[in-house]
Amino acid sequence: MLVFAQISDVHLGQDRGDGGARAAERTRRVMSYLHGLSGPLDAIVVTGDIADHGTADEYQEAAAILKSPLPVFTCPGNHDERAAYRRHFLGEDPERTGEDGASPVNRAHHLPGATFVMCDSSVPGRGEGLLDDATLVWLDRALADSPQNVPAFVAFHHPPVPLHLPYVDAIRQFGAERLEEVLDRHDHVVSLLCGHAHTGATTTFARLPLLAAPGVVSTLTLPCEGEDRIDYDLPPMVAFHVLDDENRVTTHFRAVPVG
Repeated sequence: MLVFAQISDVHLGQDRGDGGARAAERTRRVMSYLHGLSGPLDAIVVTGDIADHGTADEYQEAAAILKSPLPVFTCPGNHDERAAYRRHFLGEDPERTGEDGASPVNRAHHLPGATFVMCDSSVPGRGEGLLDDATLVWLDRALADSPQNVPAFVAFHHPPVPLHLPYVDAIRQFGAERLEEVLDRHDHVVSLLCGHAHTGATTTFARLPLLAAPGVVSTLTLPCEGEDRIDYDLPPMVAFHVLDDENRVTTHFRAVPVG
């Protein structure tokens, strides 16, 4: 059995009249909660919008706050800036790695019990998402090269299907049929992970569970809950995913109190 946490949309640097202190404190509280769990946790997955403005200072703060004795796997969101994300958060030098600073930030990670394929669905300068041709080729190769007897999770920021949240649905991941074609070739993919929604949600895509993490910095309210689009008073939340010996994925959502 493998258990990992998923958090999303921490938006470090988001200034609500506090210089960004609120977002940082909420993220610290979430990480403290995860580090203080008494049971085993195998990894932490962060599905994008790590920074709010994509600045060097925000990524340096993120690197410090998200530092963990556990493996931490991340991907960018629409608020992230690729070159700064590489240099100041991942600590990579694009010139040394041979990557174009503006190219998608795609990474694959391997644990004994699972593979995590973290895809960049961001479109520089835009709110909506897309897995471009280079990313889809990379994803196809990464899944083909990963152990076929080990379950794989594919993660990205933008959900590829409507979640019935009008604000999010307008800036979801488009071109999803191209992603479905890739996933259909890889039977060891057991689930898809995303963020962007600022609310926990579960649905299906390409006959696979699609699990959207709730937000850390804020919560997006449902249309049936009233007119307010974003609630900044609700506590940050975490998703816990349990992969059992039958390759079934069970998800639990937990609120993390903040003082």
